[in-house]
Amino acid sequence: MQFEGSTIFVTGGAGFIGSAVARHLLKDTSARVVNIDKLTYAANLESIPGADSNPRYAFEKQCICEGPGLRRLFEIYQPDAVMNLAAESHVDRSIDGPSTFIQTNIVGTFILLQEALHHWRTLSQEKRKRFRFLHISTDEVFGSLGDNGLFTEATAYAPNSPYSASKASSDHLVRAWRETYELPTMITNCSNNYGPYHFPEKLIPHMIIRGLANEPLPIYGDGRNIRDWLYVEDHAKALTLVLEHGRVGETYNVGACNERTNLEVVETICRLLDDLSPSTKGARRHLISFVTDRPGHDRRYAIDSSKIERELGWHARENFESGMMKTVRWYIEQEAWWRAVLARGYAGQRVGLLEHSSTVGPH
Repeated sequence: MQFEGSTIFVTGGAGFIGSAVARHLLKDTSARVVNIDKLTYAANLESIPGADSNPRYAFEKQCICEGPGLRRLFEIYQPDAVMNLAAESHVDRSIDGPSTFIQTNIVGTFILLQEALHHWRTLSQEKRKRFRFLHISTDEVFGSLGDNGLFTEATAYAPNSPYSASKASSDHLVRAWRETYELPTMITNCSNNYGPYHFPEKLIPHMIIRGLANEPLPIYGDGRNIRDWLYVEDHAKALTLVLEHGRVGETYNVGACNERTNLEVVETICRLLDDLSPSTKGARRHLISFVTDRPGHDRRYAIDSSKIERELGWHARENFESGMMKTVRWYIEQEAWWRAVLARGYAGQRVGLLEHSSTVGPH
């Protein structure tokens, strides 16, 4: 099987994408997984069911901004690879509190790179050749597209939010550590993820949960902002493929060619909820409303993933319709998971408006 005898650090492994990576590695490969997570508000170890009883899994509560703690983990586990998914990721929160994003996404990546480099230099030549540092980033670093065109690996960076600027900075650090210190790094830039275990502050789970409760479904601006949607389990498989077969120093874009406006996404959720969990109050389409737009809201993202498809043979298995069906069904069936998240204090209030005048939901 894949990664036989290998130990892989998954930073941010209790987050949405990180937990999907951990689940995939434990289920479909032979890797030993060390989940390194600070356990911030959006982290949830319950997103990796059964992991605690798996002999190939270990959890370490550790912030990537703390070098001594990271060095101890490198010395204990002697990893063969690092998959860096530790990040603050919610754009609205970055508008209200950018310093946390600067600290985690930039400083944290720098410290993780330094400790990975220190570890790499202690390895034998054979193990050095096998070691990989895979940094997982976002398409938001490229800024906003017009009506046409796609982001490619050669697209110039033009971030427009504190979040995307912090991720762009971390990408540049990863490239610099490859070019300057020869640390074997790779980068992936993905489109918007969705699927099971998604923290409720993001658009799709937020709208599903509100729709189930027959609460208003607020959409930013005119609802015409476009995103390219990628099912999280497809993304996890792409990342392990890059880790195993990607070329050192390269960047790979990961998208699924599923462009939808925010309005179309919410309308799809309404239709699926009406089919799978009918309401006595009628069709949920009438719950949709439009609210003040997010500051600096990028109009359109779309990914050209032909490089990873051509070079590594990856293809998304889920289209938007099949992935959304699985996602909505999961939230209906796994109510206990998201109710536990709400019970821990997540109130679903809107952030990132600058004037803090609204309490409706996030995107």
